[in-house]
Amino acid sequence: MNRRFDRYLVYKALTLFVIWLLLTASYTPAHMALGFVASFGVALLNTDAGRPPGVAIRWLQLLQFLPWLFGRILISGLHLSFLILHPKLPIAPALIRYRTKLSHEPGIVLLGSSITLTPGTVTAEAQSDELIVHAIDGESLDDLQSQRLESKVADVFRIRKSAE
Repeated sequence: MNRRFDRYLVYKALTLFVIWLLLTASYTPAHMALGFVASFGVALLNTDAGRPPGVAIRWLQLLQFLPWLFGRILISGLHLSFLILHPKLPIAPALIRYRTKLSHEPGIVLLGSSITLTPGTVTAEAQSDELIVHAIDGESLDDLQSQRLESKVADVFRIRKSAE
């Protein structure tokens, strides 16, 4: 293992351990030891699988994406509430195939998760370049079909010219 990988593994394990402590709120030595071992094990199992070579997260763009996504979730929630409360229930369910231009798994996973988090849409299946998305109506698909969502997800990741 290289030095950079070791440091990343330690940071990830410590972060998971702190989350463990905050969520369990139990500080007995046996419980803390179990939490440390579990945190290190989880970090060790998934550290190498987190990001393909040549893909870097652009943290500033991620911090801009999250509030935008939260706003879209709120707006979609209001729209879905309107549909549900409308006396005629004006829904028009659709199952579409969406071809993505994203070429790396983290971007496709973030795109699919963002779709599923948005009320009125669900990513039913994800493949290497295609998502199958269910939507309650056409308006729920606007951000996806206009490629606004995919563009924002692509901005979060930067493709490096050479893998380090």
